[in-house]
Amino acid sequence: MDSSIKVTSPLVILHGDEMAQVAFEHILRKFVSSRLDIQLEEIDLSAENRLLTNGQVVIDAIDALQRHGVGVKNAGMTVNRQQLEELLQKHPDVDGNNLNPLATKSPNGAIRKGISGNITREDIQFRNLNIRRPEWVGRDIEVDTMEFGGIKDSFNQLSLATGVVKLMFVGSSGDPVELHRREIRKGDPWLLATNDIEDVKAWAHRFFQRAIVEKRDVYLGLKDTVIPGYDGAMRSVIEDIYHSDYQKQIEDLGLKYFYELIDAQAARIVSNPPERALWGVPDNTTGRKLLKLVNQLREFGIPSRGAHVSISRMSAGGGDQYGSFNMAAQEDGILKVIVDGDEKHARRVKKGDPMLLMSNDREAIKDWVLQVFRDASRKDKEVYFGLKREYMEYDEVYSDVITEVRRELASEHTPPPSFMIMRPSSQLKKMITDPPRNALYPSQNLDGDIFSDISAALGGSLATASSIIESKDGTMLFEAPHGTAHDLYLKYLESDGRVAHFNPSALIFALANALETLGEREGNEPLSQYAVHLKAALTETVDRGIVTADLKGKTVDPDSEQVVDMVGFLEAVEKALL
Repeated sequence: MDSSIKVTSPLVILHGDEMAQVAFEHILRKFVSSRLDIQLEEIDLSAENRLLTNGQVVIDAIDALQRHGVGVKNAGMTVNRQQLEELLQKHPDVDGNNLNPLATKSPNGAIRKGISGNITREDIQFRNLNIRRPEWVGRDIEVDTMEFGGIKDSFNQLSLATGVVKLMFVGSSGDPVELHRREIRKGDPWLLATNDIEDVKAWAHRFFQRAIVEKRDVYLGLKDTVIPGYDGAMRSVIEDIYHSDYQKQIEDLGLKYFYELIDAQAARIVSNPPERALWGVPDNTTGRKLLKLVNQLREFGIPSRGAHVSISRMSAGGGDQYGSFNMAAQEDGILKVIVDGDEKHARRVKKGDPMLLMSNDREAIKDWVLQVFRDASRKDKEVYFGLKREYMEYDEVYSDVITEVRRELASEHTPPPSFMIMRPSSQLKKMITDPPRNALYPSQNLDGDIFSDISAALGGSLATASSIIESKDGTMLFEAPHGTAHDLYLKYLESDGRVAHFNPSALIFALANALETLGEREGNEPLSQYAVHLKAALTETVDRGIVTADLKGKTVDPDSEQVVDMVGFLEAVEKALL
């Protein structure tokens, strides 16, 4: 007799890459196919398949989520230049000169935009974790950022008309060339930012010289995978200067140089900081946040976090840098922004200058604020928004929308939860150095990405958090906030699968959340109970001291810990589920 729980609704499964995919396949076998009678719509979103289908599988994933409403997504690689070249060599039939951006870029942004979803990241409430935070008071770490340029010196405003915003370039030919266009509606914010590449080079020289004089290890942080024409252009010239002018001096002093994505770098600052380092963050809006945070940490340290931290990250609407048009100028010239036929702004750029045009959707902002207030009310959270209202019209729209939503809720006799609006740097400092409240921290896309990794690092590891993408129409996509664990995957391959070190907790939790949502939607009590029991089995396993290597020494009683590999951990969760 078949004892499987019957599930009427299909579940969308989006496969990924490397060690996360190895774990995902184990999880699906143990906790889905062997226990549930359920239809899975499985889509291969691996980097290789995205390339082979020229990005079509990303569109297929969006379509499946819109049709079925609930899905689980695994982590996928965002290929760098070398990895792309290796894939193209492996598949010579693929035309590398005519690739859709969906074939090579991270699919995350396209999927979030496709389903109009915003992200909420929350701690998984393991009761047995007691994170030992590094001693920060007096630590000798400095953050160096550019003073001018970028978003700090952007031109930004709210659109006064519904129409088209065009980015035009006039170069040596004297003829206007359209670089980019997008539709906007009245009230939508838009922003043009550029950086002078000569200023970037001058900053790079000062940065490396300072590291040498002060004898500090060197860390450089940007987001070149998501903003290749902007952050990537800066990384390229900075690293060229490092290799040509400073690498030998730095190595001769016994110092080290590291490049990290800015979100991973920010997580390292709070969770595993070196004794003495110089952190370079050329993007001045992000750099100033981390500078203020480090100064706060040096004075007050990192307190224990007994509260539950949630971060709502606005990604629907394609806003901020993640939905931007970005590229390096191909020659000297004039850059112009035309909105609904009227020239709104013009500035000179030089060859190589990074350029970025971004906009947001006011209605999407409103949907997000409503979602933030709903979530906070449901879970009794205080809300702390981070906005740069004092000099950013782009951010002022958020403030207006918050007021508008507040009035609408009041008219329905539904008061919003307690909330405050502060600068993003103050929001970040509060989240880390003043964390006693049960709080929700709403952030725009890039800030939310950085803040999420910081919070996850303070929570134990990226595998101790959950991530939920929710759209206005109710489409729900559950995922783990971590990546594919490339280093662990290499060890797995070298050992022929015998060495499998990976924490699958976040993937298990994402699957359980998806199953619980399906159970609620179809009134399937056995499925709902199974999902609750699966989450309980996960937390009880860690509560018993059975942990993977990333949590070694992080439980209440380290001496009684049993450190297991990925397979051992999954078996322990399975046993707890019986």
